[in-house]
Amino acid sequence: MPGILYLIPNTLGSTTSLGIDPLAHVIPTEVQAITARLDYFIAENAKTTRAFLKLIAAQHPLAKPLQEIRIDELNVNTPAPQLPTLLAPIKAGLDGGLISEAGVPAVADPGANLVRLAHQQGIQVRPLVGPSSLLLAVMASGLNGQSFAFNGYLPTDAAQRAKRIKALEDRSRQERQTQLFIETPYRNATLLEALITNCKPGTLVCTATDLSLSTEIITTQAAGKWKQDLAAGKTPDFHKRPTVFLLLAE
Repeated sequence: MPGILYLIPNTLGSTTSLGIDPLAHVIPTEVQAITARLDYFIAENAKTTRAFLKLIAAQHPLAKPLQEIRIDELNVNTPAPQLPTLLAPIKAGLDGGLISEAGVPAVADPGANLVRLAHQQGIQVRPLVGPSSLLLAVMASGLNGQSFAFNGYLPTDAAQRAKRIKALEDRSRQERQTQLFIETPYRNATLLEALITNCKPGTLVCTATDLSLSTEIITTQAAGKWKQDLAAGKTPDFHKRPTVFLLLAE
């Protein structure tokens, strides 16, 4: 009988400044306990996953010594034919965990194809509760939470990016739909500049940085106000910090 594939949430950044149990405010105790009893993981990066398991171990004894826990890697470069191999231990009866680098697996994360294959192979998939930067951003933005769409990364070419932003703004206006996207953290300022340049002054734009961390900053205001702030040198403190961007056209 196949084991269970647990979808294990990770933190959205370093939580070491948050007290004796740095995971407590984002990873429920039961989720930590389930994670601790597994000895097979599928992860984007084995090194950072071991660091996460070390935090788990501070509160819950691990099933095996950390160095003996098996961690196989799944990332954007993993070829599709390798996915059955990753599921083989679970197919054989071992419970395993799919864990993201940050947040929840299979959302803005390379794990979705593995989850689909697990369903095809009759493996039970069990998602566990944890932080999602996308949902936290929608919650905190004040924008439409009844209808929203995540668009991943926008084009890096300036002309193509401008065209995409205008198309998303039009869609937002027509459907009253919040549009979400992310960017490589060192290009946050470039994306914000592109948004305020290409959106109409009344379009609401939100930046949500370091969500769930002690350094969290969330700001929602009209594109016109953002433009005034940036002209006055009031740039958000979000360089190289994970940020979700949202817009809602009026």
